Amino acid sequence: MDAVKTLGKTLVASPERQVEADSDMDIVRRVQGGEVGSFDQLVLKYRGRVYSVVYNLTSNREDASDLTQEAFIKAFQSINRFQGQSSFFTWLYRIAVNSTLTHLRKNRLRTFFSFEKVGEDDKVSAEVIAALTDETGADRETFVHELQEKLNEAMQKLSIPHRTVITLFEIDGLSHQEIAEIMNCSVGTVRSRLHYAKQLLQAELQPYIRR
Repeated sequence: MDAVKTLGKTLVASPERQVEADSDMDIVRRVQGGEVGSFDQLVLKYRGRVYSVVYNLTSNREDASDLTQEAFIKAFQSINRFQGQSSFFTWLYRIAVNSTLTHLRKNRLRTFFSFEKVGEDDKVSAEVIAALTDETGADRETFVHELQEKLNEAMQKLSIPHRTVITLFEIDGLSHQEIAEIMNCSVGTVRSRLHYAKQLLQAELQPYIRR
């Protein structure tokens, strides 16, 4: 079983996503027209998602909070240059990811793939655990802790671009196309990086994969 491959699925464009993009663009136009207070709607809508992806790249709550705030400040300062060639969501994520990558390179930080809240109410983490092991009951907590350490070790072996791609795909659930736009690379490059990252994680997690 390719357990690592089950951690995420490629998303396809949907009518709902287009409606969301159109709604965001309406807000952007109001901000560009002088209704600067409307930008708060975009902050409230995307703050949690931006923080999540930045945290999973930095593994530091203070840095994630600062970088999230920085991303929104940069987006607001540049809002008049946004013409809608991509969705606001993609544009904002590109700003956040680029700021985070600059921060990581400057500080030479190691980043980690994190499962902090593994519980029955955490759908993604629960599916990951189910995909990788048959452990249940009293052994589950010990297993999760050990799996966390192994995932951290494996993620440290990836370059920053590879860690970024797998974080955006597996943690935030973005599609190949969205990641390509955010990272300013081709869809083929995204797929290649995901393949390499998953191959490494697969090898590192082999002892935990159900036969």
